[in-house]
Amino acid sequence: AAARLAAEQEVENLSGLSPNPEKDIFVVRENRTTCLMAEFAAKFIVPYDVWASNYVDLITEQADIPLSRGAEMKGKCGTNESELELSWLDQAYTLKLSFVKEGHNTSRGPEASWRLSRIQFTYDTSERTYFKDAVSPGKHTASSHRLSALVTPAGRSYECQAQQTISLVSSDHQKSVQLLLSEVRLQPFDIPADFVFSEEHKCPVDQREQLEETLPLILGLILGLVIVITLGIYHIHHKLTASQVQIPRDRSQYKHMG
Repeated sequence: AAARLAAEQEVENLSGLSPNPEKDIFVVRENRTTCLMAEFAAKFIVPYDVWASNYVDLITEQADIPLSRGAEMKGKCGTNESELELSWLDQAYTLKLSFVKEGHNTSRGPEASWRLSRIQFTYDTSERTYFKDAVSPGKHTASSHRLSALVTPAGRSYECQAQQTISLVSSDHQKSVQLLLSEVRLQPFDIPADFVFSEEHKCPVDQREQLEETLPLILGLILGLVIVITLGIYHIHHKLTASQVQIPRDRSQYKHMG
C-alpha cells in the first residue's frame, strides 16, 4: 500500500519557471491531479550567539537564510489537512508548513475556510554558509504557537504580494526567529484543475494598497462629474434667463414700452 501511495503521489519543484530568482514554486499531485500549489519568496532571520573578542562575553549575530531554489520537497494532501515540507543544503534547513480546513458558523450561515495552522523550521548552526563561529553549534527547531495565518475562504487561493513577518520561537534559548514571506500565491485544498489556482483572496495589506491606488482615480472622476454637472446647470440657467423679457429698472424707460 505504501509503495502504491508513493507511486501515485508526485512532487515538483518548479522554481526555475519563475522570473524572480527569490521566488519558489512547488506543486503536489496525487492520482495525477494537483492537490497543493505554493508560490512564494521566503527568508529566515535567525539570531545566534558568538564569542566576543575577549572570549568571555557572548554577543548575538544574525543569519539571513533564504529558501534555496534547489530545495527538496515532500507533501501530502487530505480533505481537511495538508502539508508541505522543504529541505535544502543537505537537510541543514527544513521548513514544514501545515494547513487545515474547517467549518464555522457566521451570521450568513455555515461557512468553511482554510488557514496556515503551523510552521516548523529546523536549522543547524554548525552549517557554515550562514552561521559563522556559532557557540555550541547544533540543530534547533523554531515553531509557531497557535498559529492562524493566511485565512482564506474554502475553494479560493490566497494571494499577498506585500511582505509578511511571522515570528517563531526557537529551542535555542527561546530566541525569536522571523519568517519573511512575500509574493505569496497558495492553495492547499480544492484546486479546480491541474496547475490552476482558484479565484484569489487578497490579503488585507494588498486590498488596502489597491484601494489607495484607485481612490485618487475615483475622487478625480467624481470631481470631474461635479464640474460637468455644474457647468451644465449654469449653461441651462443662462439660456433660460437670456430668453426672458428684461424689465428696465429705470422707470423713465417705461414710456418707450408697449
